[in-house]
Amino acid sequence: MEDAVADRDATAAEPSLRVRDLAYAYPDGTQALFGVNLTIERGERVALLGPNGAGKTTLVMHLNGILTPGHGEVVVAGLPVRKDTLREVRRRVGLVFQDPDDQLFMPTVREDVAFGPANMGVRGEELERRVRHALERVGMLDAIDRPPHHLSFGQRRRVAVATVLAMEPEILVLDEPSSNLDPASRRELAEILRGLDVTVLMVTHDLPYALELCERSLILSGGVIVADGPTREILADAELLAAHRLELPFGFTVPGPTTVPDLHAR
Repeated sequence: MEDAVADRDATAAEPSLRVRDLAYAYPDGTQALFGVNLTIERGERVALLGPNGAGKTTLVMHLNGILTPGHGEVVVAGLPVRKDTLREVRRRVGLVFQDPDDQLFMPTVREDVAFGPANMGVRGEELERRVRHALERVGMLDAIDRPPHHLSFGQRRRVAVATVLAMEPEILVLDEPSSNLDPASRRELAEILRGLDVTVLMVTHDLPYALELCERSLILSGGVIVADGPTREILADAELLAAHRLELPFGFTVPGPTTVPDLHAR
């Protein structure tokens, strides 16, 4: 019993994500990652920025074992990502795709949100509890018995987040979460993400959204991490952004440290 408690305490002390010397080349010989190093602590919200072709998708696909490192390692909450750990790793790393229609395929919202935990063996009252709790967290409980294709795009994205939250993940990885959202849906999703008690890694080209939601940002460029620091400082560095083909929207300026931006002002 004491050993089990000690093991849980040791796991709780581990960061949500640790990537060390990660390198990967595709079968055609294209080298996508050249030795990525990063650590994300529990409860952090971190933005992963970078130009197209920088290796962001390749990195994300290593986090839950879709791709296997050519060199280096990925560790999720103390658990190394290996063939023999994939089932648990994929529970701990929740991926939310850019297009929610890639994630929603069941006749009702309830069935979509239940799909993941049911496949992990969760049944009965516990399964119902997870489904309802996940939908409550994204403000979509009222839609529990509706067909997903009857929902708006923004609502479908929130349900897609719920399908992952029902797995009770260690880290939530979102691919371009603000894309194709109208201003109200964008604001609603931001409020939901701020209220979640999970670690968040947000892959995005939307620099103002990164500033709004993530205190820390990473820039991945050319297959390596070239910057890691407070989002405000990174976005205020015009030369750094230009060097890696990142641009703020026209007219957007990074507020000073005492200014709170109103990114939803009309």
